[in-house]
Amino acid sequence: MGTDSDPDPDSESLVQQIRTASIGPIARRYFVSNGFDGALTGVGVTVGAYLSGVPDGLTVVSIGLGAAVGLCTSGVWSVWEIERAEMQAEIQQTENAMLTDLRDTQVEREKMSNQVVNALMSGLGPLLGLVIPLVPFLLEGAVLSLFHATILSVAVAVGILFIFGAYMASISRQRWYVAGIRMGLAGVVVAVLNIFLPG
Repeated sequence: MGTDSDPDPDSESLVQQIRTASIGPIARRYFVSNGFDGALTGVGVTVGAYLSGVPDGLTVVSIGLGAAVGLCTSGVWSVWEIERAEMQAEIQQTENAMLTDLRDTQVEREKMSNQVVNALMSGLGPLLGLVIPLVPFLLEGAVLSLFHATILSVAVAVGILFIFGAYMASISRQRWYVAGIRMGLAGVVVAVLNIFLPG
């Protein structure tokens, strides 16, 4: 007979499922797609901040972190709700077909672990895609000028986009460098568009 201090076996099972859950194609798509959004947002934020006359790198970092919090929260929250609805629909269909209740079963726990992994990957993508390009601005004033920090930040973002493209190409057995260049080019386009925006 268990006591109040005994661990909940169902909770332990769910945690174990999450730990051992593989990163499936859906989670990869969420990670890359939202990471792509994060990196492009980072380019827009950094170039826009420089052109608008932001005085120092820390201000750019603050603006970028604010955008990262918004994108990360959006990624986690939206995917959690989407996957939750899809999971419940799938379970209900399976229950109707099998004429059985699947609550608190291995099937439900596996779907829940996938829901958690997908939501986390959806939030991690934009977090990395936006925060890593902000690092050069931490060196502004000590090692880099604001202009050079902006150029380096855009280069880092383009590099991240290139990696995303190359990674997805490696999965589909395409030419990784072609896909990487295609993805990286998007960062260059966003930077150029920001330069020619009015104001």
